[in-house]
Amino acid sequence: MTDTIEPAVRQADRIRDLSDDDFAARYGSDRFTASVLRNRLDYIVEHMSTGFMREAFSPIIRDWYDFACTISGPPEQGYPMAVVSNSLMVFLGTMGDAVRNTVIEYGPENLRPGDVLICNDPYRGGRHVNDVAFIRPVFHDGRIVAFVNMCAHQLDMGGTVPGGFSATKRNVYENGLVIPPMLLWSQDRPVRGTFSLIFDNTRWGGLLLPDFKSMLHQLKLGEELVHSNIERYGLDAFLGNLTYSCDTSAERMRDAIAQVPDGDYPGSALVDADGLDDSEEYRVHVTLRKRGTEIEVDLSGTTGQARTCINCGVLDTKTAVGVALTMLLDPAVRFTSGTWRNIDVVTPAGSFVSSLPPGGGIMMFWEASGAVVSAIFDALNPVLGERGVAGDYGSTNTHNASGTRDDGTFWTSATQCGGEHGPWGATRHGDGDSYTVLFPLNNLDPATETIEHESPVVLLRKEHAIDSGGPGAFRGGAANLKDTLWLTAAEQYLSPFRTKEPSGVGANGGHPGPNGAMWLFPQADGAGTAMLGTDPEVYRDSVPVAGVLDPETKHLDPEHGRYHYFASQNVWRTTPNTVLRCLTNGGGGWGDPLTRDPEAVLRDVRNEYVSVEGAARDYGVVVVGDPHHDPEGLRIDADATARLRAK
Repeated sequence: MTDTIEPAVRQADRIRDLSDDDFAARYGSDRFTASVLRNRLDYIVEHMSTGFMREAFSPIIRDWYDFACTISGPPEQGYPMAVVSNSLMVFLGTMGDAVRNTVIEYGPENLRPGDVLICNDPYRGGRHVNDVAFIRPVFHDGRIVAFVNMCAHQLDMGGTVPGGFSATKRNVYENGLVIPPMLLWSQDRPVRGTFSLIFDNTRWGGLLLPDFKSMLHQLKLGEELVHSNIERYGLDAFLGNLTYSCDTSAERMRDAIAQVPDGDYPGSALVDADGLDDSEEYRVHVTLRKRGTEIEVDLSGTTGQARTCINCGVLDTKTAVGVALTMLLDPAVRFTSGTWRNIDVVTPAGSFVSSLPPGGGIMMFWEASGAVVSAIFDALNPVLGERGVAGDYGSTNTHNASGTRDDGTFWTSATQCGGEHGPWGATRHGDGDSYTVLFPLNNLDPATETIEHESPVVLLRKEHAIDSGGPGAFRGGAANLKDTLWLTAAEQYLSPFRTKEPSGVGANGGHPGPNGAMWLFPQADGAGTAMLGTDPEVYRDSVPVAGVLDPETKHLDPEHGRYHYFASQNVWRTTPNTVLRCLTNGGGGWGDPLTRDPEAVLRDVRNEYVSVEGAARDYGVVVVGDPHHDPEGLRIDADATARLRAK
């Protein structure tokens, strides 16, 4: 193992080295046309995405961007996923397999123009049952030449928990309705039996139905635009471009892998517990074996599948591998089927990152697959040196609640009021962002007005927590501290999965970001409007949900505290005016903190990313002044800083 990066290995028969004739023979067009056509295909999926967001009824689609659009090639090409939207990564990585598996099982010979095939089985296509894949074949001269596809999270798919988000369900039967490959529309006519199956087994059909109709319109749009490109450029150019798109992804990833020194690199990451009890931890073990332009990702030794639905499937693990390697080695790699061409994934069946039914239920799949990303970061950061990337906040700390208003109407809130958004780690290019999403995701943050309009909740606080970014020459993103006031009684499902070990691992000598926690603050009627403070004494009156906390004060104490288990109550039943506080983990730092520019530390103190005490403790910078009452009067004591750093 070495800290230097070896020069890229030159590959034979690179695309750029092809003659014009060879390029045309391979891809059905000249280079200029291939570039134009690829961008036109990108436009198709982005146009579909924009239309769907504009028309969606479900808040998780409209406000969270919880969907993806893709174009896959025909059966004779092996169903390559060649075009993807700029949307949810955990969907994009599985959609190629989902389309292939769904169509093969149904039988491509049974499809007709105007059909829409659906499937939501996590074991056939990845993800969880709320994420339904919609697949429309595109015919040209009587043969299938492509598939335009959408995958969108449905607000509910039945099961024991409204909305589905819970780590306490024990098997696939409690999880929700599983739909095998079947037609939802047949030659543009709705299949009544399929619609009845779905709406007889799910809640909130009034939101699902218009979203289904909108997806049909977007699939028709995608089909129409594919036809227009075939008419303009020819079928050979269109089909060749699908191959070209995958080949360029594969070549770029191959070059990125070649830059990593040959060797075997172990890493690991922890998920605290499942939803049954806290007697068992779930650890991802990974060994990366890199040779030349190939890399094997071996997950042997990973803990067996969990007893509740915190598992993910092998297709989600494959996605996580692609996310981790692109982010670490070359973020410009297009996420197509070609991304994995030089990557082998080895994982024993029945682990919590390759679970099997019926006991290995899959719901909170991105938590397990996110731990795979963290483990790969842990393995590769030491060898990447300056090119390393520090870790993110690790867990979405997902919140899901429901209840009844005073007028008797039912309400629900999903993925809006927990720690769904948080910080990234730092890189050689600068400090980590402090408010974004987990590495394997790519979604939006719902507006406060939308959250408060649709649920009986008031968002009291959403701010960065001081001294929560991992110290480094470039600082990790700061943790997010969120307080929500619940105006009615509620059943709350709370899922912070990674509070025992830092998920925001450091890179190139940077320090990890500290862990977060979650608390409930029951309050008497009428007292809920008072803002909670953030000093340690505030937590004495709390009910701890998760985190490593001081036994007396219930404040964060990662070194000497006691772990609190997030599912010690399957459902956290709260009274009116209860405040939920969620503090995410912090992002990891990059580089030696003692080399951080003192002026950058001063700015952090002024902006309350770092305290005066933290500046001295973590960065060796002595800041003089009062950041609360005179932030512009802060200054650096240069002599004291030099002495402190010299120690």
